[in-house]
Amino acid sequence: MKPLVSIIMGSTSDLPVMEKAAKFFDEMEIPFEINALSAHRTPEAVEQFAKNAREKGIKVIIAAAGMAAHLPGVIAAMTPIPVIGVPINASLDGVDALFAIVQMPPGIPVATVGINASLNAAILALQMIATGDEPLQRKLIAYKEGLKKKITDANKELEAVKFRFKTN
Repeated sequence: MKPLVSIIMGSTSDLPVMEKAAKFFDEMEIPFEINALSAHRTPEAVEQFAKNAREKGIKVIIAAAGMAAHLPGVIAAMTPIPVIGVPINASLDGVDALFAIVQMPPGIPVATVGINASLNAAILALQMIATGDEPLQRKLIAYKEGLKKKITDANKELEAVKFRFKTN
């Protein structure tokens, strides 16, 4: 199995957040790899990864980072592959990481999801990969239909909740 998606974290302390992405790819049966690389502590390894990802068959990179959050942008600067940044709440409620990831210079785009939103990053990555792939499109459609069903089911449960002044 060759990975289609690469999940990169600044450190393994980001794993509890990034597990949601990994679980989604498992559920969707999408081969992925997951590694820790640091833009500041292992810059040579980041460069090697970014420059070789395309040849490995990687279609999308999800890069998570907190605080200074340079990892997604550094990777994006060295590869033609789409990069999705996941700001991690490591300090300042993650706003520092969010700002660092979204403030990329022209020519170095990094798609960015919400703070700690690795599941959304995984869904976005699959949407990118599934363009032109009908079986993957069907998986995405079924997943999103499941999201609708959860809300429909929740409303049925809310019908049973009783309050004196509740009108529905």
